[in-house]
Amino acid sequence: MGYAQDSRRSASEEPHQRPASASVQTFRWVPIRSLAERHRPRILKHLLALEEADRYLRFGYPASDTQISHYVDLMDFERDEVFGIFNRRIELIAMAHLAYIESHPPALPMAEFGVSVLPKARHRGYGSRLFEHAVLHAGNRRVDTLLIQALSENVPMLRIARRAGAKVVREGAESQARLKLPPEDFASQLEELVEGSPAEIDYQLKVQARKVDELLNAVSEVRSRLGGTGHVAEE
Repeated sequence: MGYAQDSRRSASEEPHQRPASASVQTFRWVPIRSLAERHRPRILKHLLALEEADRYLRFGYPASDTQISHYVDLMDFERDEVFGIFNRRIELIAMAHLAYIESHPPALPMAEFGVSVLPKARHRGYGSRLFEHAVLHAGNRRVDTLLIQALSENVPMLRIARRAGAKVVREGAESQARLKLPPEDFASQLEELVEGSPAEIDYQLKVQARKVDELLNAVSEVRSRLGGTGHVAEE
């Protein structure tokens, strides 16, 4: 799911499936929020926490810590879109990078999707929800085609793409999925608004809860130190 610089074709092409939408059968709201420049350290921490096999699937090669740091440094938050899911400890447990790329003709803009989920947060549908969110977001910005560049062994990612109706073309060890996005409309704009606002509120509540926890822990530590001095106040 790294970023390809060119379009690739192959004579071996898998059957094209056409579901009505990219949504999962059982909907469960997940707080997905947009990430900004200030989240760069959290993004770096998230990607560095990926195991070697996960780095290989995410980037298409066994990315080192240095290579991941360089990748994060080059993230352009003014051009691209980055989304994340945080747990209650404000840890970034899943994230997606929607990179806008130049297309020919330019009237048909494209974007490439990459996603990562920490091992402890797997099997909760986060990858699918981030993909659906990216599809909605890109479509509302008049993106014509969403690309997913993945290793052919990355079965979960390719399954998500096929389920959304993407055409998957395999070329050796790599596969490219292309999903044609529907044009934006009032319903899609409203859906993105409805999803985004509660997610931001959820994040701010988690931040405040975290601050309260830290304050209570600090007070508890002070009390513990004072109680362990062995001194009794006398008048």
